[in-house]
Amino acid sequence: MKKDIICTDKAPAPIGPYSQAVEANETLYCSGQIPVDPATGEIPETIEAQAHRVLSNLRAVIEEAGAELENVVKTTLFLTDLNTFATVNAIYGEYFDEENAPARSTVQVAALPKGVFIEIDAIARLN
Repeated sequence: MKKDIICTDKAPAPIGPYSQAVEANETLYCSGQIPVDPATGEIPETIEAQAHRVLSNLRAVIEEAGAELENVVKTTLFLTDLNTFATVNAIYGEYFDEENAPARSTVQVAALPKGVFIEIDAIARLN
């Protein structure tokens, strides 16, 4: 099986031995994106700003592969506090059309890299 590594400077560089995304068999597997600004390395302070940054980073990786957010078929949201779910859900809805929304799982985790509040990964179709 052939796989292609996807990398863009419009999303934060990996902070470990992984790729931003991998394309295999016309499917894109996106690693979790955290809310690091790829230009400055800064992390927003609020959950609202972090949610927007994560989704912007995710969109940049998906677009680098030649797809769009509407191609996403599955996401997983990792939150350090489920009490922020309603806020994150409203922002998520700004990026994904409710009638064509991907399948999704949301879990609360004890901690995330760099002390962020949110991480999102995705799987998208490329055909």
